[in-house]
Amino acid sequence: MAVEFVKNAVGRMIPTEINGKPVIPFQGVGKYRPTGRKYAPPVATSADYPSDGNKVLPDLKTALLKAGIKDGMTISTHHHFRNGDLLVNELFRVIAEEIGTKDHVWFPSASFPCHEPLIKYLEDGTIHHIEGSMNGPLGRFTSQGKMRGVGVLRSHGGRYQAVQDGEVQIDIAVIAAPEADPFGNCNGVNGPSACGLLGFALADSQYAHKVIVATDNLIPFPCIPWQIHGNYVDYVVTMDKIGIPEKIVSGTTEVTKSPDRLYIAELTGKFCEAAGLIKDGFSFQAGAGGTSLSIGIYFAEIMKQKGIKSRFVRGGSNKYLVRMLEEGLTDYILDGQTFDLDGVRSMRENPRHINTSPFTSYNYHGKGNFATLLDIVILGATELDVHFNANVVTHSDGYLLHGIGGWQNCLFGKTVILPVPLFRDRIPVIRDEVTTICGPGELIDVVVTERGIAINPLRKDLIEATKDSGLPIKTIQELKAEAEKICGKPQKPQFTEKVIAAIKWVDGTVIDVVRQVKEN
Repeated sequence: MAVEFVKNAVGRMIPTEINGKPVIPFQGVGKYRPTGRKYAPPVATSADYPSDGNKVLPDLKTALLKAGIKDGMTISTHHHFRNGDLLVNELFRVIAEEIGTKDHVWFPSASFPCHEPLIKYLEDGTIHHIEGSMNGPLGRFTSQGKMRGVGVLRSHGGRYQAVQDGEVQIDIAVIAAPEADPFGNCNGVNGPSACGLLGFALADSQYAHKVIVATDNLIPFPCIPWQIHGNYVDYVVTMDKIGIPEKIVSGTTEVTKSPDRLYIAELTGKFCEAAGLIKDGFSFQAGAGGTSLSIGIYFAEIMKQKGIKSRFVRGGSNKYLVRMLEEGLTDYILDGQTFDLDGVRSMRENPRHINTSPFTSYNYHGKGNFATLLDIVILGATELDVHFNANVVTHSDGYLLHGIGGWQNCLFGKTVILPVPLFRDRIPVIRDEVTTICGPGELIDVVVTERGIAINPLRKDLIEATKDSGLPIKTIQELKAEAEKICGKPQKPQFTEKVIAAIKWVDGTVIDVVRQVKEN
């Protein structure tokens, strides 16, 4: 049967259904209003659980069978170990080789290159498709049209929204916990595999039909702090090792050494100072990439010079944010993802280093979230266009190689700045039209490159504040022309008609789709 398409509010053609489910096209920022009530899992009774509180089972296979695993179920995991995760590959090995069920939907909060072994389970039918941010090999596999179903990519907040609203119903959640007790209380800050917080698993624990906690550090009740409550947990299993905490760094948490990137960071800091954004009590969020880290260091120096501090910084926490907290340059770190072992230590030891989740930070279908309270948000992008629309999931060659993370959710900060190089590998970053729209241009305020700064015409206040700053302010069209003068005008990637992934907006609507790359 032919797939029908409709045009959404940003002009992209969207299928009317994906994986057999009806689709709501993106209607514009703030236009879609949800109806109904939050989803609820089946009611449980304490009579079905051990009165001594001991939910420990011998292994993953036993727990999965007790959870009633069968063909077609949705299995969720989280990514707090990032590229050091050891649980997920073992989980699907057990499902494929010891149990034998098929056609599962894997619903991770993100995947990483370490999950490349799962490709064989996509090929043999154990996994039907992935609904979660895809990084590296799994994204390339999907772009080549090899996954049977359509991938669905959501932001961190969008994932919580989808679970809360019942858009995704998790049959079995498997949570990797560096420390747990037999009742299922668990945290990520203690134990030999400590990774920091477990916030990405919060929705899974609250809404999944069955919840399994896997730990390599089982301690007597009570496990304190309990980031995940045992009252949500059905079974506990122990493993030799659930993750490699040193690999949560994943190569992203080191300050850039590139002169161009350092100059971009310096320009960003100078812009924020000239625009009056760095002031006593302000707040900011910067990512874990090398340029973003450098910007945070510039902010810290400006704050020291001015004798001011921030009220809170939003993490991904890392050693640089931890240093700011310990030097008294900020009152709090509100941590959504722990990016290095200094962050893990700080969360464990410092009561002002706060464990948060996508519910408090990013969930769009709630009574507000604190992403909107951020004064400055620093984000990256693979591409931009002359309308300030931005792409974070595909590259200029069209391949799906990245997830969305919290990127979309952070666009609701008060001033959103994208520090990006003008070109990468001799390919301009600013295009007439982005390959994949992940965020609409009306929410992106400033683009900073090594050859100039473009301010969104909608932000007349920023234009006025920096007009006499001496900074290299240009239009985005001027920056695009400058890149093309150096590199030439890039060719557009070629695609087949086959839709291989959908990009959800923060409200659950579809803002764009990714098509199969046409390979020579």
